Order: sequence, then C-alpha cells, then structure tokens
Amino acid sequence: MKKTSLLLASIVLSLSGVAQADQLQDIQKSGVLRVGTTGDYKPFSYFDGKTYSGYDIDVAKYFAEQLGVELKIVPTQWKNLLTDLDSDKYDIAMGGITRKMQRQLNAEQTQGYMTFGKCFLVAKGKVEQYNSLEKVNRSSVRVGVNIGGTNEAFADSHLKNATFTRFDNNLDVPKAVAEGKIDVMVTETPEGLFYQVTDKRLEAARCETPFTNGQFGYLIPKGEQRLLNTVNFMMDEMKLKGVEDEFLIHNSLK
Repeated sequence: MKKTSLLLASIVLSLSGVAQADQLQDIQKSGVLRVGTTGDYKPFSYFDGKTYSGYDIDVAKYFAEQLGVELKIVPTQWKNLLTDLDSDKYDIAMGGITRKMQRQLNAEQTQGYMTFGKCFLVAKGKVEQYNSLEKVNRSSVRVGVNIGGTNEAFADSHLKNATFTRFDNNLDVPKAVAEGKIDVMVTETPEGLFYQVTDKRLEAARCETPFTNGQFGYLIPKGEQRLLNTVNFMMDEMKLKGVEDEFLIHNSLK
C-alpha cells in the first residue's frame, strides 16, 4: 500500500511539472525569442535572401527588445504555420497572419491588429474586368493563390469555377500577375495596395470595398497563457507609446 501511494505521488508530481511548463520562462532562460515567419508577404514579412524586413519584423524586434532577449527568425511556410508551432520550432508565428477559428482551435491567437479584407490584385487597367466574384468565378479566368493561407481557402470557397495556379511562395503570385501568367491574385487590402504603389504594372481591385473583414494576429503555442498575456500587453504598449504608428509609417501602411 505504501509503495502504491509513493508511486501515485511520484506520478502527480511528474504531471504537475509538465503542467507548469512555461514558454515565457524558457524564452527568458535561453535569452532568445524564436519567431516563425514566411518571409514572402510584403509589407509584413519579407526575406530578400540576406535579411528580413517588414512591419511584423519590426514588431518582432520590439518584442525581443522588451523581453531583453535576442531575436531569432525561423523560416516557415503558410501550410506549416501551425505544425511548426506545435513542433516547438518557434515561440510565436508572425507575418500578416489572419485571425480565424481554425487557428484558434489549434493555437492561441493574440488580439487583432489592422482591419483588412480580401480583394484582388490584377494587371494595370483591368480593375473593371475583375472587380467582382461573378466576373472572376469563370473557367476562363486564371487565379493565383499561395498554398496553405486564407487566400487559398477564400478562393476555393468563392471561385470554384476559376482556373487555379497554386504557389508555394506568395512572392511569386504578384509576379505572375505582372508577367501575364495569371489574371487575378486573391490577396488582402494591405498587400494589394502595397503592390499597386510599388509596381506600376499592377492594380488593386475592390480594396475600398473588400469582400470580407478581418484582422491580423500572432500565433502562440496552445495553453501558453502567460506568453499570450505578455504579447498582448506589449501590443497595447506599442499603441500607447506611438510605436505602432512608427512601424506603420516605416512600412508604408499609414
């Protein structure tokens, strides 16, 4: 009986240790904040082959500075965002990630930032030709989407009759529109307007009246409430101190 009680006590203590695992504490102990990002979504996260830049990269640097740790960028892909997070490849996923229920069920999502909507990116002068779901939802229209993101899900749901080209790298989609390889890129208002300003060959359709409304957020491992609370706190502080506006202006988002 005594041996059984000792065994049960040992199991309870072991389980208690697991329950007390704290990702924020691990970050502080290691001195490194690992941020997973795709690096293919301007103007939020962009990798030029040497360095990362964009609004969320600025935010990631700010988070690391506030926590007093170094920042380590970990490359990932849209289709692997949740699996890589769950596999402990990084502490937080960042880079223009849409808040949605499926992600909430599999991870923790921070408070939202920046309201946006789904729209189209098309060749210059073709806005009227592709400014509605009805005009694009045709077999003759070539639609491009990045694999694993919410843009692909939107296209699959609303543009079932269109002819699809699916891209692993989101950066290849606007390039394909500009080169005439596809007619329409399913995108979001910040990205659509960014390419309209930076590439004279491209134009955004329906950015003023997008098809949906949503917000971006960051992904935290499921159950890591203290890390989630801390990130939300830092996001609030960014707004109060004007840091958020500085980053928005720096990345041509305001």
